[in-house]
This record gives sequence, structure tokens and C-alpha cells, in this order.
Amino acid sequence: MRDTRESRLLLVLLVAVAFALITVDIRGGEDSPLDGARRAAATVFGPIEDGVSTAVDPIGNAISAVRDSGTRHDRLAALEKENAELKAALGSDDRNGSRVEQLDKMLKTAANGRYGIKGAEVIAIGAAQGFSWTVTIDIGTNDGITRDMTVLNGNGLVGRVTTVGPNTATVLLANDPDFTVGTRMEATDELGFASGQGDRPLRVELLNGKAKVKEGDRLVTFGSQADKPFVPGVPVGVVSRVDPSGGDLTRTIYVKPFVAFTQLDIVGVVVQPPRKDPRDTVLPARPKATPTPTVTVTVTPGADEPGEGTDGQPQEQ
Repeated sequence: MRDTRESRLLLVLLVAVAFALITVDIRGGEDSPLDGARRAAATVFGPIEDGVSTAVDPIGNAISAVRDSGTRHDRLAALEKENAELKAALGSDDRNGSRVEQLDKMLKTAANGRYGIKGAEVIAIGAAQGFSWTVTIDIGTNDGITRDMTVLNGNGLVGRVTTVGPNTATVLLANDPDFTVGTRMEATDELGFASGQGDRPLRVELLNGKAKVKEGDRLVTFGSQADKPFVPGVPVGVVSRVDPSGGDLTRTIYVKPFVAFTQLDIVGVVVQPPRKDPRDTVLPARPKATPTPTVTVTVTPGADEPGEGTDGQPQEQ
């Protein structure tokens, strides 16, 4: 259609008619005279609208998904956080259970040796003094801790206190190369001196070069004068290797410590020594040997093999 004055008047007229029909339809409500025409239009254009809607729905769904993804992401993040907290709680429960077991074992060890101990927690490794194998514990002079006190746990000898502050103390571990402790062999009472070798077994020099010793033998602390730095009877370790005796004045053996120095957590500082040497009573009970079943086979001379006759030929069944 050409853009003429007549066409413009016709457009204005159509717009005016459209507004008039809309006004009549709105005022008529459910009784609108245009209701029939609207239904006819719905019948004609309904399928077309449905097809367009079907085509557009995936896009609309995608937009909704993008819009709602933030909400779902937040919910997922909340669930992941809750799951992590639950795992942390479980881990904490497991760790607390382990610490209870350590404490219980340490108290039994102290009771067997009649040691008065002050419980402590390892809070750091290493020390400012430059020792290669030390830990820091969370008790000090305010708790009655002094230098040269014996430190143990439920397994045995941990070390000795070297430096003390108001609320913390440094413990030199028994596997440190600068560490030395007097030892006594279980049962035979052979004396010696054990020295640390880092992550290797302790080196023990027995005073008797002809001492009879074998793998599996156990050692405890001999004790020091006035019980400092070591009280007697604390389990040290198990003999893992024995050097051949070469006629020397001393004999060298190697001992696997009872204590795992890389897994320290709960320890006890001996603040009251025993009234008498507990000897070997603090050592753990030896594991019972499991008997190996044996089978005895008795062969009767001259007996025929099953399934054979007297002439050695197979019998018929």
C-alpha cells in the first residue's frame, strides 16, 4: 500500500475501531458480544500458538535452568559443606577415641610402675635449640614440670625434659643421637647404655662383652641417681639384631623402640618416681604363641594300595 493521505486515514480509522472493540469487550465481561468472535479466533489460531509454544519451550526451559542454577548450586554447596562437617565430626570422634585409648594405656603403664605422672599433649615438633628429634608439650613450670624429668607414654620411654617454660616444655626424644639412657635386660639383668640413631634402631652397648642375648629380648630403663633424668623400669624396646661377640669388653646390640616417635600425641611426665624399682612389671605381656597343627601319617608295611589286588593289578569295582 502506498503511503498516501487516504491510507493514513484508513489506518487511523482501523486503530480507532480496534480501541472501540477492546472497550466494548472489557465492559461486557463474560457477556461480551465479542465472546463468540474470540472463541472463533482461538479455534483458528490455537494450534499455531501451541506449535510456537512447543518450539519455544526448550529455550524457555533453558533460561529457567540458567536462572535456577544459582539456587541449585547454592543448595549443592550447602549439602557439600554439611557433608564435610559430618566427616570432620566423624574424624574428630575417631581421633578422640584414639586419644582415649592412648590415655588409658598410659595410665595403666603408670599404675604398673607406680609412677606419678602429669598428662600432656604434643603440640609441636622440633625446637629452637636445634635438636633434631624433639617435641614440645603443653605443660611447664606452672604445672610442676622441671628439667630432667622422664617422659613416657602407654608404650614406653619417650624421652626426657630438657627445657621448661611457664606453660610448655621441650622433650628430647630417645631416638635423638644426643640421647643416652642406662638400660637393663629383662630376666638376665645385663646392664648397658642405649643411644639414639634417628629413624634407625637404638644402639646399646652392653657392659658385659660375653653377655648372652638374642633377638626378641627386651630392655627397660635402669634408672638414674635420684631418679633424674630417668626413673627405673620404663620399657625401652626389643632386641632386633646382635653383633657377634669379638672378645671386646662390651657387646653391641640393636633395639627396636616400643615407642613410635613419629606418632606421638598423648604423653606423661613422671613427676613422682616409684618408691621401689618396678623391675620388669611394666613390660607388656608377651603374645601367646599359636600352636602349629601337625599331621602324622602312619604307613602299614605290606599294605596294598587302595584299588589294587594282591598282584598289584587294579581291582574291578
